[in-house]
Amino acid sequence: MPNLIKLENIKKSYIVGDQTIDVLKWIDLEINEWEFISITGQSGSWKSTLMNIIGMLDNPTSWNYYFNNENVADITDDEQALIRRKNIGFIFQSYNLISRTSAIKQVMMPLIYQWVPWKERIKRATEALNKVWLWDKLNSLPNELSGWQQQRISIARALVTNPLIILWDEPTWALDSKTGEEIMELMMSLNNEWKTIIIITHSPEVDKYAKKRIYIKDWLILN
Repeated sequence: MPNLIKLENIKKSYIVGDQTIDVLKWIDLEINEWEFISITGQSGSWKSTLMNIIGMLDNPTSWNYYFNNENVADITDDEQALIRRKNIGFIFQSYNLISRTSAIKQVMMPLIYQWVPWKERIKRATEALNKVWLWDKLNSLPNELSGWQQQRISIARALVTNPLIILWDEPTWALDSKTGEEIMELMMSLNNEWKTIIIITHSPEVDKYAKKRIYIKDWLILN
């Protein structure tokens, strides 16, 4: 499979007072197209920090990051944002929904930044919500929906731009076992549709679905 992402010697540090605290060190990681990868580790192992680096939401302290063979370290923040908008769909643990906005408008938002015409936005957002079984909730507000339904809105929003990669932080953290299984089966079906799936989790039940597993401990990737 073609190489999509390559991280070389990634390091992330924070300055606290007069101290430098390393949170990730010497991270080397390759991700190929169409892989289904889990990144696991105990709480406090900086899994989400690594996810944000992969998703170009955060820059490492020192790095080489190749996306489709282009070194992201050599381009501007605006150029990174363009790559991110075109290629990466995010599903955050907190869903990040806007309280007084309908489901269909929530899902349409990423298309605004791609200058997609209004009618096409409605069409694609409707298709994305149909894909996650919310065809009857297009005009519902978040407070009218269950947690599982809210999460499906965030999934549809990640899918609407047809990204190469889905990055998902703790996919089943607030779900019961049956719903968790349903959501992982959805991820498997997306992977079968040639999406690269990267999930951040501490759950063995989620980890078992992945075809490739990355474990972080003491700031390092252990294979």
